[in-house]
Amino acid sequence: MNVFKGFQQISSEIPYIIEGAKVTLEYALIAMFFGFCGGTLLAIIRQSKYKILRALGALYLSVFRGTPLLLQLSIIYFAIPQIIHRPIPAFVAGIIAFSLNSSAYVSEIMRAGMQSVSIGQIEIGKVLGCSKFQIIRDIVLPQGIRNVLPSLVNEMIDLLKESAIVSIIGESDLLRRANVVSSEHYLYLEPLLIAGLCYYCMIMILSSIAKCIERKLSCSR
Repeated sequence: MNVFKGFQQISSEIPYIIEGAKVTLEYALIAMFFGFCGGTLLAIIRQSKYKILRALGALYLSVFRGTPLLLQLSIIYFAIPQIIHRPIPAFVAGIIAFSLNSSAYVSEIMRAGMQSVSIGQIEIGKVLGCSKFQIIRDIVLPQGIRNVLPSLVNEMIDLLKESAIVSIIGESDLLRRANVVSSEHYLYLEPLLIAGLCYYCMIMILSSIAKCIERKLSCSR
C-alpha cells in the first residue's frame, strides 16, 4: 500500500524519468555504431601480416579490456581536459569512452566471425581475381557478421546497461533522473523501479529485433 502511495506521489515525475530512455538509447546506439566500425578495423589489424600492427592492436585490447569502463570515462571527462585545458562535453566524453571500450570487445567478436568463414570461399575469391580488400568486404565480413550476430546483440545490450554510469558526469539518463526524483521526494524504490522497467523493456525489444533478424538471415541461407 505504501508503494502504491509512493507511485501516486511521483506520478507527475514519471514522464521525466522515462524521457531519460532517449539519452540511454542515444549512448548505446551511437557507441555501438562507432564501436562496430572501430572493432571491425581492429579485427582486420589483428590479422595483419605486419607484426607492429598486430602488437598495437594487442596493446589496445589489453588496455581497454584490462581497465574498468568507469575509469576510462573518468580519464576522458576529468583528466584529459586538465591536459588540453579545454572541457569536454559530458555527452561527447561518454560517446568516446563507450566507443573505445566497445571497439575492444567487438574486435574479438568480429575476429572470431571472420575466422569462421571457410578458407575455400576465400580461395575462390582469389581465383576470381578479387583483391584482398574485395574479399574482406564482399565475402568475409558479410558472412562473419551473420555468424556472430547474437554476440553483437549481446554487446549492444551490455552497452545499454553500462550507459548508466554516465550519471556520474551529470548526464540526464534514466538512472540520473531516477536519482533526482528520489532525492526530491525522499523515495527511492519507486523511481528506481520505473528506471529498471524502462531498461528491461528496451533490452527485451532489442533482443526481439535481433531474433527476427537472425531468423531472416537463417532463412536466406
